[in-house]
Amino acid sequence: MSADHVWDLSVLYRSDNDPQIEKDLTEVTRVNAAFAAKWRGRTDYLTDPTGLLEALEEKEEIRRRYGSSGKPGYYFSLRSSQDLNDPSLRAKAALVSDVGKKNSNTTRFFSLALGKIPQAQQKKFLAAPELKKYHQYLRQLFLHSRYHLSESEEKIITLLGGPAWGRWSRMLTGFLAKEEREVLLEDGSRTTKNFSELSPLMKSQDKAVRDSAGAAANDILLANVEVAENELNAILETKKVDDELRGYIRPDQPRHLADMVDSQVVDTLVETVSARFAIAERFYQLKTKLLGLKKLEYHERGVEYGDLGGKFSYEQAVQIVDRALSGLDEEFGSIFRMFVAKQQIDVYPRSGKRGGAFCTFDRVTLPTYIMLNYTDTLQDVTTLAHEVGHGINDELIRQHQPPVYAGTPLSTAEVASTFMEDFVLSELSKKGDAERQLAIMVMKLNDDVSTIMRQIAAYKFERELHAEYRQRGYLSKKEIGEIFQKHMKAYMGSSVEQSPGSENWWVGWHHFRRPFYVYSYASGLLISKALQRSVKADHTFVTKVKDFLSAGLSDTPKNIFAKLGIDIEDAAFWNFGLDEIEAALDQAEKLAIKLGKI
Repeated sequence: MSADHVWDLSVLYRSDNDPQIEKDLTEVTRVNAAFAAKWRGRTDYLTDPTGLLEALEEKEEIRRRYGSSGKPGYYFSLRSSQDLNDPSLRAKAALVSDVGKKNSNTTRFFSLALGKIPQAQQKKFLAAPELKKYHQYLRQLFLHSRYHLSESEEKIITLLGGPAWGRWSRMLTGFLAKEEREVLLEDGSRTTKNFSELSPLMKSQDKAVRDSAGAAANDILLANVEVAENELNAILETKKVDDELRGYIRPDQPRHLADMVDSQVVDTLVETVSARFAIAERFYQLKTKLLGLKKLEYHERGVEYGDLGGKFSYEQAVQIVDRALSGLDEEFGSIFRMFVAKQQIDVYPRSGKRGGAFCTFDRVTLPTYIMLNYTDTLQDVTTLAHEVGHGINDELIRQHQPPVYAGTPLSTAEVASTFMEDFVLSELSKKGDAERQLAIMVMKLNDDVSTIMRQIAAYKFERELHAEYRQRGYLSKKEIGEIFQKHMKAYMGSSVEQSPGSENWWVGWHHFRRPFYVYSYASGLLISKALQRSVKADHTFVTKVKDFLSAGLSDTPKNIFAKLGIDIEDAAFWNFGLDEIEAALDQAEKLAIKLGKI
């Protein structure tokens, strides 16, 4: 493996044992303690806009330069993703995490005290011209403050978050990462693959190969389901206790509050998509016909159809993504080329490495990093584009927003990623005959169905999971599996079999450990489709897209999109995106008939 295909973390530290790590941890602890020493016990910042401005500016500078765990926290989160099963690395990461928690607790008094001021004083601060820069930050803080506990209670919850939640999740992720099984390859040979390497094999057009990979995945999940049962119940219990202490009305309320979106908006999205699950069922019916099968087994629902252009090396993927993004906007291409040149992309799978793909961004003073598990498929090309979309979003926020707004609410976090991904796929579909166009259509529909219908089904699974737990007190692996299969069947329909082993696929679905996150994939793609339509109609609209991508946390999603002519509270808006998917399905069916495939 080429060294330039692995993250260059030397811009953070030379090694895991770099002596600068300890010095930086000492410094970040010192500055947080200094802030607490200066402001704890004072009341002027609670009544005077000028005093509050001074405090907020100091707090923001700490956030810009240090955060709660500084560069060491970011470094070890990255290193842990590269090697989930190194005990010495896990130990160092845990120690750094403890420092971060203590520093967060040191300055926690500040936001708690602000949240307790009378509403009349809150309105005064929100109207103060001196605090204009911080108005959105204060609005969100005041909304969250309704659910704040005492400082001592908040400290306890923070300190127990790791053992009560985080370590459970990391344990299971680590177990899955080191599991390997022997599988069949397309050339007839057999080899050993780890869990993250099984996914592309399950998309193989050779049924024996995908069945072999599916059996291996089922075996790995079954081997870990007992642990996952205990892990998930621990997470459900922790969530239940936290919600009850804070007084949340519903389990998904804190997620919506953090995402700056009204629960009614999410409810409307879920109801609208659920009412059109028939689109997914129609798609899977088309797929079974194209493949000459009566039904798809659960593990093969993502099987590829037709000729997608063979293998795509990573170098080819870089050229394709660069061409598509630069065609959209030169700055998009420039940012992507920077990621490649500065080795901010960790490319290939390896033993112990976390599965899947992600993009991470810590602070405006530190680089963005992207993790892939690239295996030379067309899907890997679009995954690269997806994660680069997140990275471009992060870089534009870094350029245009102060540290206090350097982030994205989950309700819109997937817009940039799906926007870039779809344009890259459009670039790929420009070449090739009708056969290849049909293959790409099927692939795109598969992604759309998975991103929208599947994720909403997953969101409904989570809702029922949390509700049932709070009634029963504990859920067995059998009960969890039954709830899971119920919701998967609801969107897939009768053309996909909930085959033996599929009841355990929640085990490897990492998002369920971050409750109610998955709706954002559906909202992100449907919003993205609206932006894509506007750009295709008028390329200059990409300037407004960049404005959105640069907004960060500076306003609510509702207000940001209203400026683009999008009303996310209107069910008709979500239906419009679903109409586009149904229209694409119509086109694929007509082309399949024309080619004599069905």
